This record gives sequence, C-alpha cells and structure tokens, in this order.
Amino acid sequence: MDVRLDMELDQFRTQISEALADGGTQSLIRLTDEELAVLDPEETLIPKPHLAAMDAQQREWAMATALRSLVARETIEIHNIEELAATLHGAPEAAVDMRIRVDVDLALTLRRTADRALAVKQHSAAGTAYAHVHIHAPNLLLIERITAGGMHLFTLADNVPDAVNLIQPLLDPFGVADRNGPIITLDPTALDREHVGPLATVIDNAQIVCELVLLSDPPGPMMTTYATDRAVWAVTVDRPHAPTGITARSVSHTGLSASLADMLKNRKADHA
Repeated sequence: MDVRLDMELDQFRTQISEALADGGTQSLIRLTDEELAVLDPEETLIPKPHLAAMDAQQREWAMATALRSLVARETIEIHNIEELAATLHGAPEAAVDMRIRVDVDLALTLRRTADRALAVKQHSAAGTAYAHVHIHAPNLLLIERITAGGMHLFTLADNVPDAVNLIQPLLDPFGVADRNGPIITLDPTALDREHVGPLATVIDNAQIVCELVLLSDPPGPMMTTYATDRAVWAVTVDRPHAPTGITARSVSHTGLSASLADMLKNRKADHA
C-alpha cells in the first residue's frame, strides 16, 4: 500500500476507535445482498447467498428494486437521476453520481480496508449462514453476520470479547459446550474414521458444522467445529497445508471463546 494512503488509513482507524470508545459496541446497519451489490459492486470473497441463487435477469431486477429501496429509505442520494433515466430511452450510458449515508459509508469503508478477516461458514439443516469479522485493531472490529436469506447485519465492536459473543452462537447455538476434553493429535496423512478416535462419532451426529479461517498474509489458523445435542468439538489447524499442528478436542464455553479470541488476535494460546 502507498505510504500516504497507509497513514491516512491509520488516522481514520484512530478516529473511529476514539469515537467508538465513548459509546462502545453498537449495531450499525442491515443490508440485503442486492443492496450491497448496488453500493459496493466490486466482487469480494464475502458471500451473497440470496443473490447467488438468481439468474442474470433476476439479479438485474433485484438490484433495480434495491436501488429504489435505498433511495426511498434515504440511504443514498442519486444526483443525476434524469441522466440515468435518459439511458433507458437510448441515451449514452452514464455513471451513477451517488452519495451514501455516513453510517453506511463507514461500514463499507471498514469492510474494504481490513488487513485481516475471520471468515465463518455455518452448515445446518436450516441452510448455510456466514459471518466475517473485519479486523482493524483489537479495539476496532466490524462484524458482518450473513443469514441464509442474504441479510447482512453489521456491528461495530470496540473489543474482542464483544466480537466473540456475536460469533460464538453460530458455533454453539444450543449452548451445549460444557467441558474441555483431552487434546487428540491428528495425523494429516491419516484422517479416515479409523484414525480420528471419538471424533468420528461426533462428526456422524453433528447438527451444526462451522468452518473458520483467518484470512491474512501469511495465512492464519483454521478451525472446524462440530456441535451435537450434547457437546461441541473443535478441530484446529495451525496454518493451511501444515504437516503438523492438527488437534481435536471437546470444548467448554470458555474454551471455545478463548479459541475464537486467539484467532481474532492472531496468536496461539494453550488452553489445555
């Protein structure tokens, strides 16, 4: 990144952190897949599950409706509506002259400029839900939770524990994580049922499976959790494609919280 831009981003983060310190963690906005596609058309790794299920024509209609909704709710202002309307009658295409409301612009800016992000994918019988924690600093984290229906809920957190509290229900929605069991070291070359011990039964009976990966440079740790009706197990990997460092264990509520916090802080701690 350009040094000047890097300094400007640091100043921006400092200003937001100082403002956030006064009010603490707070909800920002809710946006649909199609509204985000209008506001931030650049493709990212962040999923848009509702929009992804549509064909090209359906997406075009959905985004046109989303644009009308954003204008009606005064989320955005379009300053060249007449020019855009003329394009529907054969006039040359025109770029949108759009002004975005401050809180929405803040969420989009923090979403684009994070150095690291914790990506979470939850699989259940109800469908697939997601979350991304955009990490700027321990006192500045943007949490984006994404429902299976494509609703993005943005929360601005001023500390890691608050971010953990928002993410942990995805991993343990039944609140059954109750104890830290012994650590089982797994051989990455032998991950079949015969070599993973009691984890095989846990996988067979899991009602919720979550995949977590720290998106960073270099790549960070990974974790997969399996929640049954009685326990939560966590399988952790120090880094992608590592020849060692794969472990499994049942986890307590506090143990699961600590593992999440470690990923957000990008450090490994021993919670044995």
